[in-house]
Amino acid sequence: MQILENIPLKDHSTMRLGGTARYAVEVTSRQDVAEAAAWAESHNLPMLMIGTGSNIVWKDEGFSGLLLINNIKRFELFDEDGQNFYLTVGGGETWDEVVKRAVDESLTGIEALSLIPGTAGAAPVQNIGAYGQELADTLTTIEAYDVQTKQFVTIPGSDCNFGYRASRFKYADRGRFFITAITLHLTRGLPEPPFYKAVEDYLKEHSETRPTPQTIRDAVIAIRTSKLPDPKVIANNGSFFANPIVEESAVVQLLADYPDMPYWRVDANHVKIPAGWLVDQVGLKGYHDEETGMATWDLQALVFVNEHARRTADLLKFRQKITDAVQTKFGIALEQEPELLP
Repeated sequence: MQILENIPLKDHSTMRLGGTARYAVEVTSRQDVAEAAAWAESHNLPMLMIGTGSNIVWKDEGFSGLLLINNIKRFELFDEDGQNFYLTVGGGETWDEVVKRAVDESLTGIEALSLIPGTAGAAPVQNIGAYGQELADTLTTIEAYDVQTKQFVTIPGSDCNFGYRASRFKYADRGRFFITAITLHLTRGLPEPPFYKAVEDYLKEHSETRPTPQTIRDAVIAIRTSKLPDPKVIANNGSFFANPIVEESAVVQLLADYPDMPYWRVDANHVKIPAGWLVDQVGLKGYHDEETGMATWDLQALVFVNEHARRTADLLKFRQKITDAVQTKFGIALEQEPELLP
């Protein structure tokens, strides 16, 4: 392993902000992870593992420990009976490449998660989801290094405490497990409707009556590229806020004032409201803030864009402006999706 020193964290976040990491190392195997963890322990240093940084906002203070950059590659497909397949992928695999290769095998289960940036190892932390699918629907097990016990463990998907954009890795066990591989249960065949409305509209427009996994992937890619900026070109973390889930009683009043408000029922007592719609309604879609150098994307109010911000403090100040405006108008508190680290 090559331990690097004083690494700019802005190079490891698609928002391109943050301080400096005291040490960093690229890990490409389980052995690398164990050795890096042992090195950090021997130097009494905290540790963090990251992928591409697509869902990370680094603090300006930087990180005084060892940063493990996950580049563990693996793609193993097990055919159980010709219809059920188990796909194990390394934590450092690019997530969208995993989706592409699964779709190339005519497998369904993750095609709607196309073009989500980041790595496979980071996907369970946020329980990534889009267009009617989420990782929890297909994930069976996680292989990870347990920092507490100093050994590799296998965690069943049922023990991950998955929720909407949430998992045990994001909250209760944050920083404890370094995910080295995940296994998914996928099936060969056609995706099952109903489909997310935007996908359904695409299918109708293209006269697709029997969509395949490739068709759904094409639809999702077309939808995402039409309204979301490429983080490789424009600095952003994708959706900056999770869609808030509110009690039905609150929605009744909101619908009285905003009868065209979009929403989705979560259960008998709760409803999900699009965060982007809320930001748009307070007049902050396509808002360019000269004070902070931040902006909301012209085509999707949920995306924050770093136009010329220099510090994470600028981003956080801009975030406060947005959340305060939504809280004042709707009484709803928006929750940030990207992790603020360390």
